[in-house]
Amino acid sequence: MSEWLSVPECAEVLGVPLSRVRELLRERYLIAVRRGENNALYLPAGQIIDGEEGPEVLATVRGTVIVLADAGLSDDVIVEWLTSVHDELDATPLDALRSGKRAPVRRLAQTVF
Repeated sequence: MSEWLSVPECAEVLGVPLSRVRELLRERYLIAVRRGENNALYLPAGQIIDGEEGPEVLATVRGTVIVLADAGLSDDVIVEWLTSVHDELDATPLDALRSGKRAPVRRLAQTVF
């Protein structure tokens, strides 16, 4: 994954306060990992899509993250899984979710158990 957003950048893109992005992270609508020399939280930018009224959170990320977290995966591993190409999908799970392929992504996520 080449494009990452810091929490402040994500708030700016979504047009919401920082506290709202932190709430979205806490409630698993978004997922982030610590990176860089400052060990700050960054999230894969692919979780944000162009909605009818502007940028919005990709709704299908949450369920997928919950399935993977329930399997015992850490946020670091979940982000790695979401952003790595899987032969079964012929894409990254995040790209597959962005193109509306929720069911195949969830089936694949359930094989992580």
